[in-house]
Amino acid sequence: MERDGAVVPVNRQGELLGIARRTVYYQPVVPDTLDEVLKRRWDERYTAHPFYGRRRMTAVLQREGYAVNPKRVRRLLGELGLQTIYPKANLSEPHPAHRVYPYLLRDVSIVRPNQVWSSDITSVRLAHGFAYRVAMIDGYSRKVLAFRLSNTLDGAFGQECLEAALALGQPEIFNTDQGSQFTSLAFTGRLEAAGIRISMDGRGRALDNVFVERLWRSVKYEDIYPNGYATLREALQGLTRYFLFYNDERPHQALKYRTPAEVPADVIHRNQVILVP
Repeated sequence: MERDGAVVPVNRQGELLGIARRTVYYQPVVPDTLDEVLKRRWDERYTAHPFYGRRRMTAVLQREGYAVNPKRVRRLLGELGLQTIYPKANLSEPHPAHRVYPYLLRDVSIVRPNQVWSSDITSVRLAHGFAYRVAMIDGYSRKVLAFRLSNTLDGAFGQECLEAALALGQPEIFNTDQGSQFTSLAFTGRLEAAGIRISMDGRGRALDNVFVERLWRSVKYEDIYPNGYATLREALQGLTRYFLFYNDERPHQALKYRTPAEVPADVIHRNQVILVP
């Protein structure tokens, strides 16, 4: 870049454009082609057979001709943020400095709006890699209150999604898994400050957060797989359309074939969903 015949240093260019220095010098890492293929196969298999564990999936991939071992499969499973639906150790690990809260929903009947909200983070398959999405859902109406999409797996987009959902009201109990994004002091502190009771799934118990697990399965089969999004922007636009459809048009068996928007009017977030700007 030149200005009046003089070359402007790269770091100064970043300052002029409002870009962090580390971003100016960032060099994208080309993903391992085999890793991307394996993650796609795992994503497909997991959605169809969520009971497949690491050993079974390793055997399946080896039968399909892929040279993989359990260690590699475990690493890719962690990158995708997926877990099998039966109890096992060492799944969603909280940060060692973060508090883990007890699970509060055992034998609890969810009988009213805003009694329990749930949240989870999972992957979105793109043409060349994966992005990550987080959503907040009301356990009574099955309403998607807010969602965010990100190309990095950090806690910021989860915090933004929480703030968007809380702008509509607040639950009595908020349930998540034990992932570090949800055990962070910023996330739990925000809930405690609002007087919301925090519930966290037992380690290895994906069905503790069953409402979000069912949502992710529907999203993959009904939107992501059929549309095959190539870019983050395409995924954002498509998921925005899908969640509006999910809330306002899609009948739910658990709601006696009503849509979330048709649940009685005491649902204060009726006909609303907070989307990414």
